[in-house]
Amino acid sequence: MRSLYFRVFMITIAVILVSAMLGFLLSNIYYHAKLKSFNDEKLVGIATQMKQFVEQEPATVEHYLNNAAALGYEIYVTDGKGNDQFYGREFRQKDLDKQAVDQVLSGGVYHGVAEFPSKPFITGFFDNQLSNTVGVHLQMGNASYALFMRPDVILQFGELRIFFALIGAFTVGISILLFIISTRYLVNPIERLSEATKRIAQGNYNLKLSTTRRDEIGQLAQHFMTMSRELERVDQARQQFVSNVSHEIQSPLTSIQGFAQLVADRDLPEQEREHYASIIEEESRHLSLLSKQLLLLSSLEQGHEDLIKVRFSLRDQFRQAVQVLQWQLEEKELLLRISVPESIQLYGNEVLLMQVWMNLLGNAVNHLPQGRSIEIRAEETNAQCVIHIRDTGDGIAAEHLPFLFDRFYRVDRARERSSGRTGLGLAIVQKIIRIHDGTIEVSSSAEGTVFTVTLPQL
Repeated sequence: MRSLYFRVFMITIAVILVSAMLGFLLSNIYYHAKLKSFNDEKLVGIATQMKQFVEQEPATVEHYLNNAAALGYEIYVTDGKGNDQFYGREFRQKDLDKQAVDQVLSGGVYHGVAEFPSKPFITGFFDNQLSNTVGVHLQMGNASYALFMRPDVILQFGELRIFFALIGAFTVGISILLFIISTRYLVNPIERLSEATKRIAQGNYNLKLSTTRRDEIGQLAQHFMTMSRELERVDQARQQFVSNVSHEIQSPLTSIQGFAQLVADRDLPEQEREHYASIIEEESRHLSLLSKQLLLLSSLEQGHEDLIKVRFSLRDQFRQAVQVLQWQLEEKELLLRISVPESIQLYGNEVLLMQVWMNLLGNAVNHLPQGRSIEIRAEETNAQCVIHIRDTGDGIAAEHLPFLFDRFYRVDRARERSSGRTGLGLAIVQKIIRIHDGTIEVSSSAEGTVFTVTLPQL
């Protein structure tokens, strides 16, 4: 497997090569498009000055042209009849055609630099070909000559070529070295995250990662720590859930088993037999309710893509829930007030949302002392429906509020167990509200408890 360092190194080299190639290509295009004609015009001006001086001082032509060549020019003088003279460094290619010579001898100007072929990866600036020159007519006495010249780039730049080459080489080399070293700043945290992933896969959630960086790596480490804590919480919740389910099932099963053995005793009085049989029936009913609620939770956890939703009246649904609880309300002499406008329509699953109201109202009825009151109030705000279910009970202690929606959590464990309730009701309520894209909150004080449900108005 190729390491990340190797990949970074290869990418760095590739970026440098591609950048150099594109930089040269663009520079060459700019030279051919803009600089070539300008360079040609400048060289023609220099050649014209040479022509003027030579024509005025023909006796010094050899000395003058040798000095010009020494200053950084390649010069070629011909009369077109085989009398050729070169000054300065030798041309790499003597590819000047006869038509160009005849053109200059007849008084024309040769623009070989401007007319040099444009090619993507060949720049005429450095090509010391004889065709890549400018030419002017030279008249010395009765003799006509053609003078062709171009700059001797190697002589003009001299040691600067080596200097700039070294600058480029050192720049590239040091850039690669620094880039590879600095990559550790990027790669090391990723390696630590990779190692942390392995530890999480092994079930070890106690991770400590550096989250001091203020870049994407730092954010990733923070999110990774958050994920680790959440996974640990979920794993603990799963273990606790399994433990709670085992306990909730084991208790009634133990009771059923014990009382079944007693009922099997033939000498047991009939009255006791009936009492034990009623206990067995009650524990069986508790097991049945527990299994149904566990199945409901499981189905809600698996998804709700196929959830059937309809539009219905919230007030009518609360009336149905109150009718079911009517005998309990009358038995405890509880006062119920409903303030739900007829205009409020909900879009959701009627059966599941009815279970929400039945659970919240049933909890209030079961926990309220005799003679207290319950208030149901609903309102529409900002495309949302907010439902408040308030009771005037003795309230719930603050330390219990964060855990009310946890599975199997009971404020009064002895009372809840004896009542036959499973401790799953509020967990189911919260899940139903969430799959309807809503929220549920609870607040409590000595004056009573308020459950606030917020559902979107679709």
